Amino acid sequence: MLTIRDYRPADSAATAEIFLRSIREVASKDYDPAQVDAWAKVEDLDAWARRRASRPTWIVEHDAAPIGFSDLEPDGHLDMMFVHPEYQGMGAASLLLATVEAAARDQGLVRLFTEASLTARPFFEKKGFVVLAAQSVEKRGQLLQNFRMEKSLR
Repeated sequence: MLTIRDYRPADSAATAEIFLRSIREVASKDYDPAQVDAWAKVEDLDAWARRRASRPTWIVEHDAAPIGFSDLEPDGHLDMMFVHPEYQGMGAASLLLATVEAAARDQGLVRLFTEASLTARPFFEKKGFVVLAAQSVEKRGQLLQNFRMEKSLR
């Protein structure tokens, strides 16, 4: 059974692990090893924790253990959404996105936008997001392709 709750400071290490494992074990099918190595880094856990706590962030749990997380910036930017590799396909990302969308609507936002990886693009398209542009972003000397996407909340 999946449940959702607000992020707590004690979730910092779990969210960092989910982020790293998602990239190394899931996104690695779409990005080469050098790109994965450049992307899958959390160099300062305190800075990571401050970033998670600086905006609404939600944790999805399975049997009371964190298995995914997502966030929402004040302008409607969904910055991060990651689900642990062992829990892919259970509906965790859908539950997170529904939570983000509800929060955005409660805040009066009319759209959500994100930069979806090659791996995440199909999920977001199935959930009503449209690609605005393909782009390359630099991470520690590596170029990674992603997609600026948005979804109208009207």
